[in-house]
Order: sequence, then C-alpha cells, then structure tokens
Amino acid sequence: MDNKPLAGLLVLEFSQFMAGPTAGLRLADLGARVVKIERPGAGEGGRQIAIKNIFVDESSLVFHTINRNKESYAANLKDEHDLKAIKKLIRQADVMTHNFRPGVMEKIGLDYESVRQLNPKMIYATVTGYGNEGPWAKKPGQDLLVQSLSGLSWLSGCAQDGPVPFGLAVVDMYCATHLTQGILAALLRRARTQLGALVEVSLLESALDMQFELLTTHANDGHKLPARSTVRGAGHAYLSAPYGLYKTLDGHIALAMGNVSHIAAAIGLPEAPYQDASTWFSRRDEILEEFAGMLCQKTTAEWVSKLESAGIWCGPVNDYHRFFQEKGFAEAGMLQQVKLQDGSALTTTPSVYQIDGKRLFADKPAPKVGQHNQSIVHDYLEN
Repeated sequence: MDNKPLAGLLVLEFSQFMAGPTAGLRLADLGARVVKIERPGAGEGGRQIAIKNIFVDESSLVFHTINRNKESYAANLKDEHDLKAIKKLIRQADVMTHNFRPGVMEKIGLDYESVRQLNPKMIYATVTGYGNEGPWAKKPGQDLLVQSLSGLSWLSGCAQDGPVPFGLAVVDMYCATHLTQGILAALLRRARTQLGALVEVSLLESALDMQFELLTTHANDGHKLPARSTVRGAGHAYLSAPYGLYKTLDGHIALAMGNVSHIAAAIGLPEAPYQDASTWFSRRDEILEEFAGMLCQKTTAEWVSKLESAGIWCGPVNDYHRFFQEKGFAEAGMLQQVKLQDGSALTTTPSVYQIDGKRLFADKPAPKVGQHNQSIVHDYLEN
C-alpha cells in the first residue's frame, strides 16, 4: 500500500527487549522509518533473549518477530563522536523511544529536557517498569515480575491452584499498545501545535489498566479478593455460569456469557432450576459441573452445531495444530513469510492493520547490527 499513514516520519528506537520494540514494530507497519540505535557488535539485549533457545540468522527468533521492517544504526553512546552523530539524528527525527533505567539517559545528555533543546518537536516516549520515581523506580521491569506484583497471577486457574501466570509476555504487549497510542496522540497534537511531547508509560500501569474492570470491582465490593471457581476450566473469577471451558467427547468447548436456562434446555437439562439469574453466580460452580456432565457426552462439533443454531455463543477450544487447520485461519492470511538476511525464511505474523480494505503488508527482515549505518549517514548525517 502506498502512502502509509506514518510515511515520512523518522523514529529512533533506543528501546530493547519487548515493550518498546513492539511499539516500534507497530509504527513501522504504519509506515514510519524506524531506526534501532544499537551497541556496536552485540546490538540490543533482545538479540540474545530466546524463546526455546531458538536462534536464526545470528539473533534470537523472538528478536526477528519484533524487529522486522526496521533499520539498524550502530553507535556507542559513550563515544563523543558517535554521540555527536546521534544528536544530529535527533535534530531530524520525529519520535524517539527508550526503556533505560531512570538516570541513564540523563548521564549521557539524552534525557527529555536535553533532547527538547535539540528538537522542540520531538515526541520523546519512554517505558519504565514502575515509573521514574518512588520506592519501586529501580526494580527490574520484567513481565513476570509485574504480573506477580500487580495481582494478575491470581486471576487464572481455579481455587485449588496457586498463582498462575499468563503463558506469554502479556504485560509487555499491552504496554506496547499503550506506548503506541500515546505516541500517535502526541503526533496528532503536534500537527496542531508544532510542539513535541514527553510520553511516559510503565509496565505496572499497563498491568493495572488490563485489570481495570476487576480492580474497580474489588475496590467497590468491600475489597473482597476475586473468587476463582473450584471447577477447573472456569473462565473468569467475577463472571457467573456458564462462562468457561468444558470437556466434550473428543476435546473441549467454550461457552461465553448467555442465558443459563436457555443453554440448559439446549443441552438436555431442565430449564426450571436455572431460571433465577441471581443463582448463576451464587451457584456458579454447581452449574458448571452440571453442564460439564452433559457436554462430555457429545463431540465438540456436535455441540457447536447444536448450540450455534440455538443462538448460543460457543466455540471449539483449539490448540495451534487445530487452529492452523481452520478455514477461517487460512483465508484470513494470518501468517507471512519473511526472507532473512542469510537467505533462510521465517514464518511470522503480519501487520495487524488494514486500511481502506488493504493490509499494511511489510516483509522486510530484522536488520543486522549496524546494517544501515551507511544509508543513514547518507540520508541524515552528511549535510
């Protein structure tokens, strides 16, 4: 697609690991020129953080998924010559992001106030673990630690379990979305005022925002802790039956929110015991078990056909093998091939954005450290 929304914008990414670089990926998919500022040789720390210890083309697999469609400029921020070149880049850039610990950018003269003197129109966006000030400011900002600190790990699983973390870096991803939104909002304001902005987000605040419904409920319900179900598969500590996952004859089925008496009739139970909606939570665990006793008697496909025809919100519980075989998955184009620098191919997810009916497709691989130094010097530093 020509003329992507952020075409012409230059983003300098000092960020490492997950949240900041994921925001950079979104900006790149929207058309911005995103340049990673990396240490010569080793590059950013995320190149060595590997899921399942998988490395491709000299960097971790996860690095390639987050940093496609970007460029790399290698510079030693402690070297006077390199720092001078970085400051020249900053004068011409539109956005810069970083997730260094509080105080690091101040030491090298790239804090917000210093950058604003260089470029008053700069959108300066930062990610911290817990904010720049306060007793937690210097704690390690890491996804699992923030999940654990914020209470998030007590929402999944059932009452017999201990704390259960999410099986992915959900706080990092959510924080990346917040950072992207803040940057885009600041760019809109700059279009009106010609002034830059300081955009700040933290992993902790993102973890709290993820839980805003539950935290509000907790604060206005006598500060009672979330009551996880005693039935394995229950889907939400604060939602009534039927919300959850149930075994079927050959797999599992998910039931979303719905009229319990209506569902009971559809699966072969009498409606009368379920007509009082106030019992859908007070008797939640009993109802889940009663439904489970019926749903295990037929296959997932049989139940989905029967329940969907009755207007009941339900669906199969897929693993990746089954999900990839779904017709909807195949037709939606949810994966793309990216040809890496070494000639090998990487299967990954594409841009999430579609504008005017067209996906903002980009298959440019993640860069090698300093791969674009020459072109960036030519475009921004020779004059």
